[in-house]
Amino acid sequence: MKFLSAAFADPVDDIVMAEMKRQHSPGIGIAIVKNGLPVKVAGYGLANVELQAKVTPTTFFQTGSVGKQFVAALVLLLVNDGKLKLDDPVSAYLPNAPPAWQSMTIRQLLTHTSGMARVDPAIDLRKDYTEDELLESAYKLAPSNPPGERYDYSNLGYQVLGIVCSKVGGRFYGDQLRERLFVPSGMSSRIISERDIVPGRAAGYDRVDGVLKNQQWVSPSLNTTADGSLYVSAEDMARWSIALDGDTVLTHAMKEAMWTPSTLNSGERWDYGFGWRLFNEEGRRSVRHRGDWQGFTSHIVHFPEDRLTIRRTRTRLAEVRVKTLV
Repeated sequence: MKFLSAAFADPVDDIVMAEMKRQHSPGIGIAIVKNGLPVKVAGYGLANVELQAKVTPTTFFQTGSVGKQFVAALVLLLVNDGKLKLDDPVSAYLPNAPPAWQSMTIRQLLTHTSGMARVDPAIDLRKDYTEDELLESAYKLAPSNPPGERYDYSNLGYQVLGIVCSKVGGRFYGDQLRERLFVPSGMSSRIISERDIVPGRAAGYDRVDGVLKNQQWVSPSLNTTADGSLYVSAEDMARWSIALDGDTVLTHAMKEAMWTPSTLNSGERWDYGFGWRLFNEEGRRSVRHRGDWQGFTSHIVHFPEDRLTIRRTRTRLAEVRVKTLV
């Protein structure tokens, strides 16, 4: 099925163009899916300011942390394969893990309740690392709190999850994402690659002291970690939304596991599942996430009972001094 952008202006176009102007954003891709059908899949503005290349429905944007939901889905597929157990300690799959990780579980990594640090401050974003080198560095970090004590968002935790998936799945987690999630969903998405030729790749931008600048350079290996290193188009996210409405790629039980609040040691429930933030407003359930990285901002909102998904990715022009993946 080929998704086409609307050929005429509508209220969505007016809203998007107004927001682009207000936020000084060069380009944006959107996807709206209702009842398993694309309502709107479109691109606006420029994917590359220097070349004056336009955004299209197939333009690749970086997802940032919106990519965490795909890693969480892969974990559940590996659980279904019998290769992982959610309540096993991480050390069951990483034998060299330090004593502080012995009671830290796969489930807690998924829900950001493991006590893992947000990021590893020893890692130089301009240096390449192997997965084993990233692990060895992470092993030296003291947990911020005991596992299960509180919610504390951790990009490092998802990096570790990706490494675990690579080890138990027998191949790089990004290849598993492509084979088990992207291809079955009809998506062209892929792990970020600075060296490959990627047709339709958008450039990322930041606004520094009021001036438009290209995104800062990050080493190739650090743009392949599992905390959100994906290229995804508006058309891809429309296809993912359709997959979320069905039970072919992910079973109903898998999706419900992803969209169930986490539980702390105290018994308190926290509104974060597996790679999704959870909301319930006036009885209407929605699952959401956002990501910011290298001059891009992404959002996805999915209403499971309404079978409605809205996804937006744009080149970012927020004022930037220090950038972190959120």
